[in-house]
Amino acid sequence: MGRSPGVAAALFYGAVAALVLLGVRDVLFVYEENRCSMTYMYEYPEYLKIKLPKKISRRFPAYELYLYGEGNYAEENKNLILTGIPVLFLPGNAGSYKQVRSLGSIALRKAEDIDFKYHFNFFTVNFNEELVALYGGSLHRQTRFVHECIKVILKLYKDQEFAPSSVAIVGHSMGGLVARALLTLKNFKPEFINLLITQATPHVAPVMPLDKYLTDFYTAVNNHWILKAQDVRNLTTLSVAGGFRDYQVHSGLAFLPRLSQHSSALFVVSSAVPRTWASTDHLSIVWCKELVLATIRAFFDVIDETTKQITEDPKKRMLVLNHHFVRHPAKFFEEGPETLTELKGTLIWIKIKSSKWTYTVYNESDGKYFMFPLSNHRKTYSHVHCQNSMLGTSSWIYGCLNSSSSVCLEGFDLSWKAELLPTVKVVTLKLQEYPALSNLVIYVPAINGNKFTLDCEFFKEDSRTVQLPVTHLFSFGLSSSKIVFSSAGLIYNVQLQHFCQIYQAFKIYIESHCNPHKGRKTSVYRLHVPWSHEDSITVSKVPSFTEISAKLHIAQPENDSTVVVLNIYSSVDCQYEVTIKTSFSQVLGQVIRFHGGSLPVYVISNMLLAYGGQLSALISTGQCSDFVLALARAAKPYKVDPIVNVVKFLLGFNWFKDIWNVLFLPELDAVLLNKQDMWDPLVSLILFLFGTGIAYWGGILFSSSLRLFSSLWLSLTRPSGLPKDSKLMTPRRAFMAILLIFVSCTTCGAFAVLIIYIHYMFKVIKLHSNVRTEQNVLNMDPKHAKETSDNSNKETVKNCDSTETITEAAAASPTANRAIDNVVNSLKIHITIINLLTWIVLLSSPSLIYWFKNLRYNIRLDPDPCRTMAIILVSTLGILMNSSTTKVKSSKLSKIAAQLPLPLSAAVVAFGPMHLYRAPYFVICSLLLHMFCCIV
Repeated sequence: MGRSPGVAAALFYGAVAALVLLGVRDVLFVYEENRCSMTYMYEYPEYLKIKLPKKISRRFPAYELYLYGEGNYAEENKNLILTGIPVLFLPGNAGSYKQVRSLGSIALRKAEDIDFKYHFNFFTVNFNEELVALYGGSLHRQTRFVHECIKVILKLYKDQEFAPSSVAIVGHSMGGLVARALLTLKNFKPEFINLLITQATPHVAPVMPLDKYLTDFYTAVNNHWILKAQDVRNLTTLSVAGGFRDYQVHSGLAFLPRLSQHSSALFVVSSAVPRTWASTDHLSIVWCKELVLATIRAFFDVIDETTKQITEDPKKRMLVLNHHFVRHPAKFFEEGPETLTELKGTLIWIKIKSSKWTYTVYNESDGKYFMFPLSNHRKTYSHVHCQNSMLGTSSWIYGCLNSSSSVCLEGFDLSWKAELLPTVKVVTLKLQEYPALSNLVIYVPAINGNKFTLDCEFFKEDSRTVQLPVTHLFSFGLSSSKIVFSSAGLIYNVQLQHFCQIYQAFKIYIESHCNPHKGRKTSVYRLHVPWSHEDSITVSKVPSFTEISAKLHIAQPENDSTVVVLNIYSSVDCQYEVTIKTSFSQVLGQVIRFHGGSLPVYVISNMLLAYGGQLSALISTGQCSDFVLALARAAKPYKVDPIVNVVKFLLGFNWFKDIWNVLFLPELDAVLLNKQDMWDPLVSLILFLFGTGIAYWGGILFSSSLRLFSSLWLSLTRPSGLPKDSKLMTPRRAFMAILLIFVSCTTCGAFAVLIIYIHYMFKVIKLHSNVRTEQNVLNMDPKHAKETSDNSNKETVKNCDSTETITEAAAASPTANRAIDNVVNSLKIHITIINLLTWIVLLSSPSLIYWFKNLRYNIRLDPDPCRTMAIILVSTLGILMNSSTTKVKSSKLSKIAAQLPLPLSAAVVAFGPMHLYRAPYFVICSLLLHMFCCIV
């Protein structure tokens, strides 16, 4: 019976851990297959190093600038007499400058196709593969170097007839943020950049805010773009996100909202990009052939034919980006195309009066026009929809103003209203918006050997639009909503009611029932999100049973009343049944996707509660419970979440906000998350439970590892007995602390933290092995104990310091048990401190890795986000690792030390999710007070 609470806790936290793993699995493994084609080079890629001025090389010894080339083109450019259009590629976190080869190679092939009428020179920067997503100290340095590179690049074109005055930039990952940061430099001229394309760049906030330099950099960049919008008025910016395959940077972070004073910023997810229609992971977004082709087509379309440089007209640049990345009409880009077109009256004209029409084309010797009179249809129908499976770029649908009874000589080209889909191009027209049109004309060209199908139908919008309420978030997939389309049509629109939050996730099942038909076409299902360009498209053969995942990258804005729509572009004579149900595993995946980076904060919060529980038990009962047991007893969400929610509520009042500001307290992270539509009290509760589960099983794993290491230690050495109360600080320990402080000041703070952590771990392993030895002796039966006593008395002659002698003497005294209890209590506290320190080491490790990687350039990390923390931690742990619970129990500060972890655990949740670097300082506050308890 006494073990039942432990078993119950294990079962509960086992279930919590299973939920965490289920969410992690959904993020890391459950997504669409890779539909991107690999980009290949036709010739061997070469990277010509650009010689930089000595002053720049000395300031930035780790960075380099290269020009990309292949074959003859590379040979011709070795003398750096350049005549093309400069484009600068910026790699991201740990990215290689060689990633430019996909863009550079395809741009070169396209230039060759047009006999180098226009061509691009692709430059690329070597940032030494720095980990700038995890360490923000080098972001300013990278930004300044890119500024110098732009000036060097533009100087290479000074003798050209139409010398470029600006550079186009393609930035992958953090490279895109560095490009945006250029505008924050005092001496940077905004006209140096005219076009910026970012790929999987986290614009909104860092993925893991592990140091202050990183968050400050983000704040400076985003504030500048909002407050000084005039600097970016002439800069056209496109942010491309990778979709759900990119689990490193979720697409919500790549969102670049349109600025209030202009509309030169565009955000798209790769799954919505025409002719790409594929989600990409964080690396494949650079080499995905379909996406690279769209990018290069856009580059060539923004060229000004007069200057042979990128156009200075921001409106044209935006039109081009919308054409290639948002809505492609299956026509080559034209700026202000002529819509009035002369039609050939000499061809065959056929009048169609029916509301539904299908025509299959095969080996047409002569072109034909099919004319649909609109006068009768206007009375009955509201819309007309046409599909064309011929995916060429020629015009195919027109509207006539006036026509004779049989032909139409002039018509408006409505092909620009069409939209390209994977298997068809479609157009849907609202008849009310075209009152002057008398006829709709479909053009079928003369073809030989090609086969394609044309479909048109007139319909009422109400008959093809249905509302389907989504199931509740906590229905766990047990309930579903269903709609059946009994009539056959070419298009259906299913409005998914109440689908607006990022935590919602559904599975949509579409079952198609079709009449027997040879050469059956495919159906296209598009999940259209109207407030952001994050559509996803699925192509399915019919009849079939298709499963679609429905979840959002960006929540619906407050002032937006639009609805997510499932568009079904169907096959002829097919009926559809649509079922939607909640996917609980994908809901967990969304929680992990958007908040997984803040889980360390909730783990530390739970550990602080367990730490406070241990100290309280020590003071009240004289005994300290194990870390895992203390965690199960003390880690309750009602101790933390209500405090954060109440403070968030009070901050809505001006009087409380004024008091908050007077105290110079930072903004609550819950408020910041709420501004990004990413805060929900229920999500915070779930994250807290996830943190408890991680801390619980992490504690069990650590205890098992500690047993293993102590057994290994016992097998290698003889136990030295229980430690006696000694001085907290000796000259040797003081020298060690001073040495580590010196190391943190001259090299890297995280390195000093790692050393003290390993030293502390070694002492805990040694203490654990000694305690195990003593407990084993005390637990032996009297007979065995007597034998041990006889043997140990003999051994005393040989070695008076023998462990057996000490333990036997201790066992004979009533105070032995108390001594062992005190040591055991101290060991349990040390284990909890080690658990807390483990997370501090993990959170500081990125700067350690960055420092180690750049040792050849500088032995001292500057700036160092962990230096102050390391100095405080080394001084504190130097005393704590030699302390015992005896002094804590008798301290005047013990009650305060036991109560402090509770408010600190709430504070770390309040101020840590978006600023992970703050979390260690809350732990240090608690450890500092514990240290003072050992002194006072």
